[in-house]
Amino acid sequence: MWKSRQSGQFFLAAALCLAAAGALRAADVPDTPDAAALDTDTERTPQITMIPDYPKVARRDRIEGEVQVCFDITRDGRTRRIAVRKSTHRIFEKPAIRAVRASTYEPLPKDAVMSGIKSCRTFRFTLEPVVKEAPD
Repeated sequence: MWKSRQSGQFFLAAALCLAAAGALRAADVPDTPDAAALDTDTERTPQITMIPDYPKVARRDRIEGEVQVCFDITRDGRTRRIAVRKSTHRIFEKPAIRAVRASTYEPLPKDAVMSGIKSCRTFRFTLEPVVKEAPD
């Protein structure tokens, strides 16, 4: 339980850092899209955590939503059998699946037994307005 909570906090911190970097990079854009990993339900330690790209059409049409993606993690730390469990809008499903597919986890030691429990990750896609400073 503790390890799962710790990895969930890691994902949230990483997502917030990436979101902040994206907001700084797009300071002159009226809306900054943000896709963040809300929570992760897994016992494995992440190596590479990918955050999905915000779809351009969704940004243009001001669509926000969430996607929960479930998957298995192989002994060598790769994700497989990736499937969308819940989604508020189909436009976010492919970016979420691509992010999970590109993410990797620490390989299991040779003597470790796989738990066989499916892992799930929820991504939230939100648009955050950027306040422009008034010219002096």
